[in-house]
Amino acid sequence: MAGGTASSGGTAADTYKNARPWLLLPAWAFLGVFVLAPVFMMLVYSFLTKEFRGGVIWEFSTAAYDQFFFNRGLFGDEPPTIEWTYIAIFWRSIWQAATATLMALLIGFPTAYFIATRPEKLRPMWVFLITIPYWVNLLIRTVSMKFMLRDNGPINDFLVGTGLINEPITIINTNFAVQLGLFYSYLPFMVLPIYASVERYNFSLSEAAADLYASKWVTLRRILLPAVKPGVVAGCILVFVPSLGSFLAPDLLGGAKNFMIGSLIEEQFKGNAGNWPFGAAASMVLLTMVLILLLIFARQQARAQKGTG
Repeated sequence: MAGGTASSGGTAADTYKNARPWLLLPAWAFLGVFVLAPVFMMLVYSFLTKEFRGGVIWEFSTAAYDQFFFNRGLFGDEPPTIEWTYIAIFWRSIWQAATATLMALLIGFPTAYFIATRPEKLRPMWVFLITIPYWVNLLIRTVSMKFMLRDNGPINDFLVGTGLINEPITIINTNFAVQLGLFYSYLPFMVLPIYASVERYNFSLSEAAADLYASKWVTLRRILLPAVKPGVVAGCILVFVPSLGSFLAPDLLGGAKNFMIGSLIEEQFKGNAGNWPFGAAASMVLLTMVLILLLIFARQQARAQKGTG
C-alpha cells in the first residue's frame, strides 16, 4: 500500500489541492460580506456630501477630509490652516490606548506567568476565573466601573472609612478613569496570548541560567522575555487596537474633556445632526493609521526572523 501511494506521485498535502479554492470560498464570502464590504462602504461615504437633515447626498466631494485636516474659518472662506482639534483628539486616543496597554502588560504578564506555572490540572480553572467577568456585556461592565469610581462609590467610601483620605477624591471624568476602563475592558486579550506563550516555554532554560549564576532579572530579560515575545506583542496589539477606537469608556468614564476618536466617530452617526461623510472620513483615517502601525510591526518581525534565520 505504501508502494502504491508512492507510485501515484501524490502526497497527503496534494490531496485537496484542486478543491482548496472551493473549500476556502465560504470563509472568503464571510470576510467579503462582513469585513470588506462595510469598509468599502465607509470609504465611499467618506467621499460623499453631507445632507442637511442627516445622511448623505450622492455627490462626490473631499469636504469631509478637508474638514478633518484643515480649518477654513466659520464661513469657509478663509485661507486654510491645520485643524489641530482633531489631531489633538487622535493624539489623546493614542496616548490613552498606549497607557492602557502598558497597564494591561504590567498586570497581564505576571498573571499569565502565574497561571502557566500552576499545576496543569489547575490552569483551566485560573483561565476560567480570568474570563468570568467578560461574560457580561461591555456596557454593563463599564457602567459598573463608573459606579465603583464615583465620588460616593465603594472605592472612595472604603478609603474614607479606613482613614487613608479625609474626603472623596475625584476619579471619574479623568484620564485615569478612561485608562482604567480600557485596561479593565481588554485585560484578558493581554493575559491569554502571553499565557499561551509562557505555557510553551522550556523552563529548563531558566534552570540552566540559574546554574550559571544568572540573576532572576537577567534570566527574565535575556531568556524568558525573548522566548515569549510573540505572545507579548500579540497581547499588546489586541489591547491597543480596540482601545484606540473605543467610545464607551471615554463617554461613560471620561466626560467631554477626555474625548477620543471613537467618541468623535460615534457622534457623527447619531441623530439627524450627524455628519456621516465626516464620520466615515475619520474612520478611514483611523483605519489607515492602524494599518500603517501593523505593517511597520510586520516588517520588523520579518527582519527579525531573517536575522535569526
